[in-house]
Amino acid sequence: MLTRFPGPSEQILRVEASLMVGRSSWCLLVAAFALLVPVLTGGQDAPSGRSAADFLFRRAPSAQISRGPTIHPYRPPITPPGAFGFPQFLRAAGMIFSGTVTHIERRPARAGQSVETVAVTFHVESSLRGATPGREVTITQWIGLWSSGQRYRMGERVVLFLYPNSKLGLTSTVGGSLGRFAVDRAGWVLLTAQHLAAFRGDPVLGGKSRARFGDFALAVGHAGEEE
Repeated sequence: MLTRFPGPSEQILRVEASLMVGRSSWCLLVAAFALLVPVLTGGQDAPSGRSAADFLFRRAPSAQISRGPTIHPYRPPITPPGAFGFPQFLRAAGMIFSGTVTHIERRPARAGQSVETVAVTFHVESSLRGATPGREVTITQWIGLWSSGQRYRMGERVVLFLYPNSKLGLTSTVGGSLGRFAVDRAGWVLLTAQHLAAFRGDPVLGGKSRARFGDFALAVGHAGEEE
């Protein structure tokens, strides 16, 4: 006995009938939801100018991701506003000295010190504030400053203007690179282009690209008298 398969016309009719049934079911669903809108909205009508279908397909507002403030483990004190110069540096600095780097140690975060740090030890040659000549002094700075370029190397000679220690015992140079001066082998303090711009009005150092430490200390002393 041969099985009879429906012809193309019959297949099309069946598909159309299925689609009509699907559309009818969907319309019934929308109509039923329209009756439920007052119940879902607490007995109120759908928003003015909007149909039940609009209410059904309304998109929920996108979730707003709350982003808290970026936490920086160490923020240097704010340098006083206005043109940079020794008076501003002296007001901000807790320690000023010239010295040579004798030891560098990277210290991981630990109990009592929540951030990773770098400890740098200097042999103090001359002191203008907060250090003792001939002794060693160790400063601790946040590892992020080291990573951003504020680094030291063994045997390096510098003059530093340092902020007072923070609550975490951390410090950095006043005004970033402006609070750090290189010292050459002959003992001359070297001034960068940034230093020349900052101290161009200084009666002792103005316009000089290098100075003996005695002249440098004299300029700092004059600035101290102006405070």
